[in-house]
Amino acid sequence: MPRMEVYTDHCKGCELCVEICPAGVIEMSEEINKLGYHPARYKGEGCTGCGFCFYACPEPDAITVYKKED
Repeated sequence: MPRMEVYTDHCKGCELCVEICPAGVIEMSEEINKLGYHPARYKGEGCTGCGFCFYACPEPDAITVYKKED
């Protein structure tokens, strides 16, 4: 199954990944990361592995997309 992973301590909460995700599987967390932002998080299922979130994210290393199970 494809999936995406957000490294929460790198996320600045811009929500670009949430807006661009065609499957609607990314949401903003209620928790606050070490930078003081509400980071994005994967809802847990439904990712298609398209990579739109990865390319939309301005923060290096904040999002990784896995196209198949590792």
